[in-house]
Amino acid sequence: MSISVIPPYSQPSRNRQVLLVERPRGIPAPHHFALDEGPVPSPGEGQLLVRNIYLSVDPAQRGWAADVANYAEPVAIGAVMRALAVGVIVESRHPGYRPGEFIYGWLGWQDYGVIAPAQILCHVKNPAVPLSAYAGVLGMNGATAYLGLTKLGRPRAGDTVLVSTAGGAVGSVVGQIARNLGCRTLGLTGTDAKVALCQQRFGYDLAINYKSAPVAELLATHLADGADVFFDNVGGPVLDAGLRAMRVGGRVVQCGTASVASWNPPPEGPRNEREVLTRRLVWSGFVIFDHLADFAGAVAELEAMVVAGTLHYEEDIDPSIDSAPGAIEALYAGENVGKKLIYIG
Repeated sequence: MSISVIPPYSQPSRNRQVLLVERPRGIPAPHHFALDEGPVPSPGEGQLLVRNIYLSVDPAQRGWAADVANYAEPVAIGAVMRALAVGVIVESRHPGYRPGEFIYGWLGWQDYGVIAPAQILCHVKNPAVPLSAYAGVLGMNGATAYLGLTKLGRPRAGDTVLVSTAGGAVGSVVGQIARNLGCRTLGLTGTDAKVALCQQRFGYDLAINYKSAPVAELLATHLADGADVFFDNVGGPVLDAGLRAMRVGGRVVQCGTASVASWNPPPEGPRNEREVLTRRLVWSGFVIFDHLADFAGAVAELEAMVVAGTLHYEEDIDPSIDSAPGAIEALYAGENVGKKLIYIG
């Protein structure tokens, strides 16, 4: 194990925590959270005490904080904000895990977490790349991109793959995997700087600032022959335009709906069923938690790509837990470049 891949970290005597104190109606903002601290917890039989080093900030946290129907129970008011994190095992009461090893799992926005093995997504015994990568390109974001694209998008060499939020933590990986599979890639992103990043760093054949003109017009110009796969992270008008740009027999992977301000009540918009019917589309929703049996295999594939230099990634790392209350709001505002993390070591 190379020491250079592990950042410095301390073991504080108190446990700082970010609590959800008010239920948001839309995107969580700083006033929905409070910073607190308490004693360092102790693990029970079969559990681990983990010192968090990198806290993850993910779009899904918007749904976890909200009190609406979702694929996961909402975080309770007064509880530590649900989050994935990468940390080091400080104390182990389980024979399969040793102090000094690293894990990625459900640790929450706090300095220390006590978890059971069922809450671990990846056991990182010997990091091959910087530890932060296991919370992003080798974590939920990378696995979502890999499994969503390969299992539901099913791209073939020569296909055209359209990706929304192409410069984000998921979209950037989707584009690179599609390129590595011999596909033509077209990415939609929200700034000219991210257009350049998508083309120069992530290898998109073409990237477009979707704010520069109506999306339907942009796709008609740059995607005249249509797309075989559409990996969509935003929904809304971008999805409406993307469906109308699909080829017959295309596959749509619905991975997110970030552009929709609220689902209570559900919004009504253009009717898309005719597009699905006449184009014979397969439109599938993807949630990574339905595919956990394949998670470790996806991480191994992605790690090999990073080591080989065929998968690149960017990170946007805040240096303090104090930034956590505003992190989700900043994420939805598109202020980050790359995977958003909070370093608390």
